[in-house]
Amino acid sequence: MAQKTTDYFKQKVIDIVVDATTATEGTKAIETRDFDLFIISPQTKMYFKQFAEAGARVGKPVVEIPFQAYIPIPSGIEKLAKLITDNLPN
Repeated sequence: MAQKTTDYFKQKVIDIVVDATTATEGTKAIETRDFDLFIISPQTKMYFKQFAEAGARVGKPVVEIPFQAYIPIPSGIEKLAKLITDNLPN
């Protein structure tokens, strides 16, 4: 989904890159990586609270991805892209 969404943004000439990591790296990634937004996949929803707390500690938004925005078809990719653009800090 990360690559497909990045490709979607490229087609729209929007300079946004989507990257992915594992749930075991989640808290560390939020606290140390230089990203503007962290999105949490539906299958790792059980970790959302700890990821949101890590984001709050470092002032970075953490958002859950709804299932309908995590389907690797055009409509799912569009929904994920909208979720990202709607939640990116100004």
